[in-house]
Amino acid sequence: MLRIGFLTSGGDCQALNAAMRGVFKCIVNNAKEPVEFYGFEDGYKGLIYGKFRILTGQDFKGILTRGGTILGTSRVPFKTIREPDENGIDKVAAMKQTYHKLQLDCLVMGGGNGSHKTANLLSEEGLNVVTLPKTIDNDLWGTDMTFGFQSAIDIATKCIDDIHTTASSHGRVFIVEIMGHKVGWLPLNAGIAGGADIILIPEIPYDINKVVEAIEERDKGGSRFTIIVVAEGAISKEDAKLSKKEYKKKITKATGREVRVTVPGHTQRGGAPDPYDRVFATRIGAEAGKLILKKEFGYMVGYKNREMVKVPLSEVAGKLKMVDPKSSIIKEAKMVGISFGD
Repeated sequence: MLRIGFLTSGGDCQALNAAMRGVFKCIVNNAKEPVEFYGFEDGYKGLIYGKFRILTGQDFKGILTRGGTILGTSRVPFKTIREPDENGIDKVAAMKQTYHKLQLDCLVMGGGNGSHKTANLLSEEGLNVVTLPKTIDNDLWGTDMTFGFQSAIDIATKCIDDIHTTASSHGRVFIVEIMGHKVGWLPLNAGIAGGADIILIPEIPYDINKVVEAIEERDKGGSRFTIIVVAEGAISKEDAKLSKKEYKKKITKATGREVRVTVPGHTQRGGAPDPYDRVFATRIGAEAGKLILKKEFGYMVGYKNREMVKVPLSEVAGKLKMVDPKSSIIKEAKMVGISFGD
């Protein structure tokens, strides 16, 4: 009997269900022995407190196109993972106990950067772990792409697209704040796709005066409006402590233009996965299933140079994949006139 546990951890995103379905279908179609599947509820909390349910083929039907996660998710910060909970429970010991009590052969975890730190810890503690690279931020080390990223680009781009008409009608400067945590992959790609005039990302500290200059240049060229895409983690040397309201006031004062701020927020993580993510997550899941059947544990399934690869969890944990300010995509964006405020 092969026993597989599933959990989804951290912020949700599109295609989590598609990825788990890929694992399930690969194992069911290729295993040489009976298989049992266990779903832990609300991420690592389910593993800590033994909250799970048996998953059957019925659970995986119709979820390819379904957003979110059928298992629920939560955040259990890695920085407190070694600290007892409010009832004195040793979280790491509890997770290991649940794993062994159910006689699991492998734990499959779908998660982002912080979740992979915990996955690596469990692997170091002797558990068999295989992980799925999930995050709209696309910031996981060891993979060119994470699932959820393309779907989030679609949503963020649609927001930027829709802002263009109202910005043009009123002759305003619009600041659109895009998610991405500490990295700029999502605002960079959505900004280019949405025709933004200025893109501010964490990897390129901006000068507010350069931003104002870019707006004024558009004014001189006869443009009635300017679209500024700002990563939620974007910084400037002088304005790092400014609130959005203060930042808006500063640009208004410097340019004399009406400024509005739009924040699509958690809509970027919501809804159904786009076709790309459905295919990508299915492939990720299938590759994870293959690793499990081959008894190769301690890996994240990654995507490098258009091929699926296995990446040791020890290489993934604790590392962020940042946008290189000297990368070709930045150079090309500048070539078509996009300002990064530097």
